[in-house]
Amino acid sequence: MLVNRYEIRGANADGSEGPIIAMAQQKRMAFKEQVTFYSDEARTTAVFSFKARQIMDLAAVYDVFDAAGTPIGYFQKDFKASLLRSSFHFVGPGMDAYGQERNALVGILRRFVDLPFVFHFDFVSKATGQKVMTSEKKFGLRDKYTIEVPDTTLDFRLAAAMAVGLDALMGR
Repeated sequence: MLVNRYEIRGANADGSEGPIIAMAQQKRMAFKEQVTFYSDEARTTAVFSFKARQIMDLAAVYDVFDAAGTPIGYFQKDFKASLLRSSFHFVGPGMDAYGQERNALVGILRRFVDLPFVFHFDFVSKATGQKVMTSEKKFGLRDKYTIEVPDTTLDFRLAAAMAVGLDALMGR
């Protein structure tokens, strides 16, 4: 009850769930948000992480690091735009994207009603307008997301960090 657990899985050729690529746990009520991803369920080898730059900020920036602690990108909540529907800046090598909830009505309703809404986030390149990533929450008793990354140049660690950030940092 004191942690959120995340499994990042690949997809098999038939579209079914594949093996675990990375897993993470987030401690709840930490002063400075940090999530570390590991290569196995025993959490023996850290492979990447993300961490807030500040202790508390409505538009906090979360840096994504590789296993050696080298920054590989970041994401930041767009506080003003998020008043109606959650929105994020998403930046990595050769990529500067912006993402927000696809359905504004669902975004507004989620703020007032605690129901298991299905929702979608679309991230598009600021330079080309092309979709670089989508995140879709599925309906069910347990939270389950499908992440698609049509931009093959996007580092999977950045995509995984952003996907987990959508859940962990917005209290889903």
